[in-house]
Amino acid sequence: MTIDLGTLRTVGSDLSSGVPDCDPADAWQRRRDEYKLVGPLNRHKFRIIVVGTGLAGAGCAAALGELGYNVSSFTFHDAPRRAHSVAAQGGINAARARKVDNDSIHRFVVDTVKGGDFRSREADAFRLAEESIRVIDHLNAIGAPFAREYGGSLATRSFGGVQVSRTYYTRGQTGQQLQVAASQALLRQVAAGTVTLHTRQEMLDLIVADGRAQGIITRDLVTGEISAQTAHAVVLATGGYGTVYFQSTLARNCNATASWRAHRRGALLASPSFIQFHPTALPVSAEWQSKTTLMSESLRNDGRIWVPRKQHDDRPPNDIPDAERDYYLERKYPTFGNLTPRDVASRAAREQIESGHGVGPLRNSVYLDFRDALARLGKSTIAERYGNLFSMYHDATGENPYEVPMRIAPAAHFTMGGLWSDFDQMTSVPGLFVGGEVGWGYHGANRLGANSLLSACVDGWFTLPYSIPNYLAPLLNTPPLAQDDDAVQAAAASVAARVDALTSIGGTEGPDRFHRRLGAILYRGCGVSRSVESLSTAIDEIRSLRDEFWSNLRVTGGGREFNQELERAGRVADFLELAELMCVDALDRDESCGAHFRTDHQTADGEAMRDDENWCFVSAWETTDDGAQIRHDEPLSFPAVGLQTRNYQ
Repeated sequence: MTIDLGTLRTVGSDLSSGVPDCDPADAWQRRRDEYKLVGPLNRHKFRIIVVGTGLAGAGCAAALGELGYNVSSFTFHDAPRRAHSVAAQGGINAARARKVDNDSIHRFVVDTVKGGDFRSREADAFRLAEESIRVIDHLNAIGAPFAREYGGSLATRSFGGVQVSRTYYTRGQTGQQLQVAASQALLRQVAAGTVTLHTRQEMLDLIVADGRAQGIITRDLVTGEISAQTAHAVVLATGGYGTVYFQSTLARNCNATASWRAHRRGALLASPSFIQFHPTALPVSAEWQSKTTLMSESLRNDGRIWVPRKQHDDRPPNDIPDAERDYYLERKYPTFGNLTPRDVASRAAREQIESGHGVGPLRNSVYLDFRDALARLGKSTIAERYGNLFSMYHDATGENPYEVPMRIAPAAHFTMGGLWSDFDQMTSVPGLFVGGEVGWGYHGANRLGANSLLSACVDGWFTLPYSIPNYLAPLLNTPPLAQDDDAVQAAAASVAARVDALTSIGGTEGPDRFHRRLGAILYRGCGVSRSVESLSTAIDEIRSLRDEFWSNLRVTGGGREFNQELERAGRVADFLELAELMCVDALDRDESCGAHFRTDHQTADGEAMRDDENWCFVSAWETTDDGAQIRHDEPLSFPAVGLQTRNYQ
C-alpha cells in the first residue's frame, strides 16, 4: 500500500539558523562577540532549569552554577551519575592534532559534514571542532583518566569515517569516566548551593506562557506527586529516542517523553527519521530479549569483519580458511576498510545477512575477528586496549573473543534527529534550549563515532553557558512565573488528566507488549532500509496500534504512588505518536542520505543517492493540536566543505 503525502503533511515557512553572515569558520567567534552579558552581581537573580544529568546536562548545570546562576537540576535517576552517557564506550573526538598525521580543524569539519552526508549545519561543525580542543583539556583537568602514551601525553586512536587518530579514550569506559567527572563537577555546585538537585523526578510537560518556556511539570516517581517548577529558562538534555525501537542499545529507561511533550507545546522536531543503526551491537539471540548490547566501535580498529563466502555455511569460524572468507568492508571500501562510517557498515552487514551469509544460531550476525591482531600485537596489548569489552562480550555470550570471533549485527542506537534549535541552541520556543542528543545539531544524517560524547560536552560546557545569558539579559528584574499563573495550573491539570486517562483504560495488555510490537513495526518499515511501501504500511500499522493502546492498555495501580508500569505506559504513548512522525518524515524525504536509505534512491552499486537540488535542507516538524503535521525547512549551504558524493573506497 502507499499513502498520499498530501494527507500526511503540509509545508510551512522557512527557518532561520541564526548563524552570523560570515565565513562559517568565524561564525562561532562572531556570535560570541555579539552576545549580551549578565553581570556577576545579577546572575543569582535568574532561575534556570536543566533537565537531565548526562554529560550535556551535568556540564551545563555545573557551568551555570559556577558562574553564579540559580540552577535547578532534574533527573529521573536516583543519582546524576546514572545518566545514560555512562554507556558510551569508545572515546571522544578532538581536533587537537597531537599525532603527526596531518589532522586539523578543517579536516575535522570535512569528516563530520561528509560523514553526516551534508545534512547538518556547517557552522555547527566548526564550533564542534573549535571547542573540542578545550573540551579535552577541561575534562582532563577535572579528573577524567584518559589513556596516555609512554611519555605521558594523552593517547588517541582512530574511529569510523576518518583516516587520522583523533579519538581520546579511557579503555572501553570513556562515557562512564567522563560522566563520573561531570557528576563530580555538578555535585560540587550542589554543595556550594548554586545548584539544587532533584532526583527521581520525571518531566511530563513544558510550561509555556507569553510565548516563552517558563517552567516544567514533573511527577515524583516515588510518591506520584505532580508539581510545577518555574524559571526564566529551561534546558532539555534528556537524550535521544532510540528506544522507540524497543530493542536498542540504549538503557530501557531512556525515552522521548520530555522532548515529545516540548514538541507538543510548540518546539519543532528536526529530521526525526534520521536514526543510526550501530554496526557493532550484539545480535538478538531470543524472542524474549528486551534490548541489544553495544560493543564499542573502537573494536573496528583491530578487528576484521567478515562472513563466509558460501551461503548458509555452518562450519565453526576458525575452520573456515581465509580463501573462503569475505572481508566485505575491506573489499568494497579499501581506503577505509573496517573503519567505514556506521551507516555504510550497517547497510553492508544487513546486505550480507539478508543474502544468506549471516552467521550464528539465528544467522543474524557477522564476524568481528581479532585473530590477526592477536598474532601481530599479542594478547597483552589487545587486552590493554579492549580488555573490559572482551570481558563484557564473554559475560553476555559465553564465548571467548580471544579464541573465537565475536558476532555482531546492526541495532538501533543513536538519533541524529531531535528538537530543532538555532545556532544558539535555542528551540522554536523562546527560552527552551537543548543540549546533547535531544537536539538535532552537528551530525546530519549520520553521526561519526566518538562525536556524541564531544557534542554533549561542547553543548553543556562551552555553548549553553554563553548563549543562555544572551537570552536572559533583557529579562533582568523580571520574576519567574508565579505558581498560581493560569498557564502553570493548566499544564499541571493536563498532566494529571493524562495520568488518570492511562490508569483508567482497564484493558488486558501491558505497555511493554505494545512497545515490543511498535519496535517490530519500525524495524520492518523504518529500519536500516526504507521504501515507500514499507513506510506507508508502517504508518497504517502504527495508527492501528495506537488505537488499540488507548482502548486495551492495562496499567495496574494508581497514579499517586510508585508505579513503574504507569511510567512505561506514558512513555509508550509518546512513542506511538513519535513513531508516526518518524515514518512521515522518512516518506516525505524523497532521497537517500546517510542513515536514511530509501531503496528507491540508490546508485548502481547500492550506495545512497542524495538529491541536493530538492532536499538540501533540514526538515523541522510542527504538530498542531489536532495532530496535523507541518514541515518547516532550514536551507543548508556548504561554502567550506562543498557538496560532494561520499566515497569511502
